[in-house]
Amino acid sequence: LYVIFGVGGGILAAVYRGSWVDKAVQIVALGGLATPSFWLAIVFQVVFFAHLRWLPATGRLTAGAAAPPAVTGLYLADGLLAGNWPLFWDALRHILMPAAALLLGSIANVLRITRRAMLQVFGEPYVGTARAKGLGERRVILRHALKNAAIPVLTMIGLQTGFLFSSAVVIENVFSWPGLGKYAVDSIANLDFPPIMGVTLIVAALFVLINLVIDLLYPMLDPRIQY
Repeated sequence: LYVIFGVGGGILAAVYRGSWVDKAVQIVALGGLATPSFWLAIVFQVVFFAHLRWLPATGRLTAGAAAPPAVTGLYLADGLLAGNWPLFWDALRHILMPAAALLLGSIANVLRITRRAMLQVFGEPYVGTARAKGLGERRVILRHALKNAAIPVLTMIGLQTGFLFSSAVVIENVFSWPGLGKYAVDSIANLDFPPIMGVTLIVAALFVLINLVIDLLYPMLDPRIQY
């Protein structure tokens, strides 16, 4: 979600530079950078649970609800596969606030980098040449501008995906979400060192793997890069 909204919002801000769309995107980016995810999570709980009563505050399902047959381990996917729509809706309501807290904190950097890279590419001669040839604006943006602006954007996506793991540790504890992050914090509280080392190793390995994949994608975007 943060890749879709971050890249899409950055492109819109660059295309409509100086408009209200650009200003709105920059406000969202600035707010995302300045707002800690744990504080945003608590605000969501106060507003949407305590005051509006729209969404549940904690957990993956309502207390007493039976989990769907385990296929993927993801309640949304397993609820769909089982055709259990009430359970799917219940799982969706529980995941909205944690996902939104992570999304808004992660989207800011991708928005900023995408906008900056697109504005820089729009000033290049080949973009003007493509427009002079009569190519459609969508093709100019997606085929010529975005592809050449994708290197810094892809780098930021890789880094931000790694940072999501550290943010998830806090978010899972705020929402009592039984995930890897909460498991790590509970292990720290109980001085259980093997799980602490295991979680650290897993997160570090995922971070390295994600950045390795990003590096391997560079030659697909820029043929001047070779390994």
